[in-house]
Amino acid sequence: MNRKALIALLIVGVMVFSFAGCATTPEEPEQPAESPAVEEPAEEPAAEEVAQLEDKVVIYSTHGEDMIEMVAEAFEEETGVQVEYINLKGELAERVEAEKDNPQADVMFGGASNLFMDLKEKDLFIPLEPEWANDLDPMFKDSENYWFGTIQTPVALFYNTEMVEEEDLPSDWYDLADSKYEGKLIFRNALSSSARVMYSALVQQFERNSTIEEGWEFMKALDKNTKQYFDSGSLMMQSIGRQEASISFSTLNDIIDNKLNNNLPIEIIQLESGYPVITDGIAAIKNSPHPEAAKAFVEFAGSAEVQSMLANEFNRMPTHPGALSTSPEWMDEITFEAMDVDWVDLSEKQSQWMQKWDTEIKDTGKDVN
Repeated sequence: MNRKALIALLIVGVMVFSFAGCATTPEEPEQPAESPAVEEPAEEPAAEEVAQLEDKVVIYSTHGEDMIEMVAEAFEEETGVQVEYINLKGELAERVEAEKDNPQADVMFGGASNLFMDLKEKDLFIPLEPEWANDLDPMFKDSENYWFGTIQTPVALFYNTEMVEEEDLPSDWYDLADSKYEGKLIFRNALSSSARVMYSALVQQFERNSTIEEGWEFMKALDKNTKQYFDSGSLMMQSIGRQEASISFSTLNDIIDNKLNNNLPIEIIQLESGYPVITDGIAAIKNSPHPEAAKAFVEFAGSAEVQSMLANEFNRMPTHPGALSTSPEWMDEITFEAMDVDWVDLSEKQSQWMQKWDTEIKDTGKDVN
């Protein structure tokens, strides 16, 4: 092959190679980008599972109207539910029971635990599970969650320090039967739930430790020494302040309130057998007209925040340990013995005992204000 032919052949080869390099290589089909993982929307609860609060809730209570009103206003502000409340004092349990077949109220708020025990046995409440209930000591709630304690209320003996020397004070409740105290005692009558508990607890101590007959003899002697019975706790306190009598009993918070805020010269008396400690409860009434609002009110009223509010505003001692830590100092500082009371037994017998006290023991000839 001559030189010219060789050169021509090389040129053709280079051109063929160049064309091949310039040709577009078909690209792999582009894979679609992976879509970001999309979370499935949370499953909406079925319509029937969404609890809608009714527009109002009706409360039957033994608490003072100023206290109920504070709780009611706070609940209304948080939920928008209107609160209607009725203060029934000593007639609370009877009213709830009388309306069993046609309840007019949704919540029973206040009253001693023995009343709640009695009404639970009569199938008047529904069980609940408030978030705060697990923090309560078992002594402050029903084991089956039908009622819960929101306030602990010791019932204490106290005296006017300007009228009685310390050496003349009784060492126990039973000393009050001594004739040296005749005309020096004034008490509440049995319309007061705290008085019903106090009288019943004293009778029970005799029934458990000696005989019930001795208990009634003691109650007769106590009545003989009692100058007057009062429907009203405030009138009774005024009588102590006017030195019309020197010794009485009341709830511990009422004693502290009158000492601190009304400047009464009163002090509690430490007693060997101690004080009965009432647990003020709350419960939702069975077949009530506003059941969802009732559950919400129980959840709200027993919370540590509301218990603390009532402790600071009204000297009500909380059952919730979280509320105690933000309560007035006296609640931590005051010491007393708790009386050994069988609350289940007292619940069963209190009505019978108080009927006997009111009709056979209490001096009906005494003036009652």
